[in-house]
Amino acid sequence: MAALAVFGAWDTPAAAQPLTVTALGDSLTQGYGLPQEEGFVPVLEGWLRERGHDVNVVNAGVSGDTTAGGAARIDWTLADEPDALIVALGGNDLLRGIAPAASRANLDAILAAADAAGVPVLLAGLPAPGNYGPEFKRDFEAMYGELAAKWEALHYPDFLGPVGEKAAQGLSLSELMQDDRIHPSAEGVRQIVAAIGPAVEDLLDRAVQEVPPPGN
Repeated sequence: MAALAVFGAWDTPAAAQPLTVTALGDSLTQGYGLPQEEGFVPVLEGWLRERGHDVNVVNAGVSGDTTAGGAARIDWTLADEPDALIVALGGNDLLRGIAPAASRANLDAILAAADAAGVPVLLAGLPAPGNYGPEFKRDFEAMYGELAAKWEALHYPDFLGPVGEKAAQGLSLSELMQDDRIHPSAEGVRQIVAAIGPAVEDLLDRAVQEVPPPGN
């Protein structure tokens, strides 16, 4: 009977493991100014689980990080072997007025590393303000879609989409933003997650296609 039990254990496929999605970003990802449970990563994880996804979302957000910082730490981020990667960087490049060509090169390096590791990516962009001039705005905003196309990554145009939509309507942002007017409030995070969530579900679909079945 013991032998049969052991044979049965060998014959049973291993249970599927939760998918791991790493969110590589800056303070918007890290959850600056908010209780830990109200930051982007835990709220996104909860949103996905409520929709039936067996997933763990890892917070690789570093406050103040630029695309250069993301490029510098992409190798050890991928060393943890995530099943998928959300890349949400560029806000601090904007604040510092870093040339879009430099930001593009850094994001290109991040996507190249993920591609080499076989990790599907969702690249989240940001709109540029007009105070740096029309060429800066054009080049900065274009790099996200162009790099996503180059590396066959998923592209989400505006990480702060719900905030931008409300601003475009001339409505108050007090409900969605913290007092610094840079970082989203808890309600802002919830709306951001609801907006980007379906794109993350598409990323999970890609990750499932990349993950070998148990036993292989």
